[in-house]
Parts: sequence; C-alpha cells; structure tokens
Amino acid sequence: MRHLFFTALAHSRRGNGVIVAAAIFALGLAAGAMVRPAAAPLPAPIEPALAAAAVSAPAAPTMPIAHRLDSAPVYPAEVLRIIDGDTFEARVRVWPGLDVDTKVRLRDIDAAELHARCADELTKAQAARTALETILADGDVAISRVGVDKYGGRVDATVSTRSTPDVSAALLSGGFARSYGGGKRGTWC
Repeated sequence: MRHLFFTALAHSRRGNGVIVAAAIFALGLAAGAMVRPAAAPLPAPIEPALAAAAVSAPAAPTMPIAHRLDSAPVYPAEVLRIIDGDTFEARVRVWPGLDVDTKVRLRDIDAAELHARCADELTKAQAARTALETILADGDVAISRVGVDKYGGRVDATVSTRSTPDVSAALLSGGFARSYGGGKRGTWC
C-alpha cells in the first residue's frame, strides 16, 4: 500500500511542494469520483400512467459525463491523531490501494488554539480537542466536500462519523467552536 506524506513535500528546498501535493490529492479525489459505480441510486419504479406519458415525450439530451459524476464523493478516513479542536491528521483512501496522509480541517468552524494567548483560551482549546477526539472515536470517519485549505499542507472538509453526520455542527451545538467563514478570526480571550 502506498502512502503519500504532504508534510515531506512542503519543505522549502523542494520548491512548490505544497502545490504539487494539493494537485496530487485533487487528482486522486477526481479519479476516485470516477470509480464509484455503486454510488448512483437505482431509478424509482415508474407509475403505469406516467410511463405512457414518458413514451410520447421527446428524449432528453444526454448529460455530459462531467455532470454525471458524483459531485460530492465520500472518502473513508482513518484518524491518526487529533491536532486541536478543529483539525486532525488522517489516512484518507482516495483510490483502491492508494491512501493519502493529510491534515483535515473541519469546514465552517473555528476552535480555540492550543497555543493560547490566555488561560481561558487554553481551557476552551483543551475542551474542544477532547470533544473532537470523543466524536471521532465513534468510528466510520469519512470526509466529503474536500477542498484545499487556505493554509498549505492540509485540506478543508466536511467530516462525519458512524453516529454524527456533521462533526462541525456537533462541535458548534456543544459550544466547543464557533462559525467561521474564512475571514479574520476573533479572539478567544
């Protein structure tokens, strides 16, 4: 089994390693989206009255292949370690036999930082990290809606587990994080 380590590519002597790593990850995600034959739901049975109307209707144009692909593939992920309340490191299966080790940042939230500026922020950061660790320990971790994070070396994704369909929403509702849209982050102190 092959493992790619993005942090090894991000070394300054290797030029644009982060860009290369992001491109490899994106290609793996795109390739994985094309090899999902069981992902498409079966068509619902047609009512007899509607079937007669469909026979007389003109045929719809064939949809381009780019629109037929699953636009939101889901990738299984093995959690390697929890970094803080909104980021963890995972081994993501992007293709059969190809896993990618990367840092995953939870989409749309911000948790307090462990490199705290005050004691209150440190307390909140430790609580958020523990909450994320508890949620991810549930198992069957998967990532979807994967994008490149604004900081190099990690991806931005929606994360789910066996019993938590949206980990970001769970942390928000538990008071361990706040909404974040990518702009300047506020202080926790």
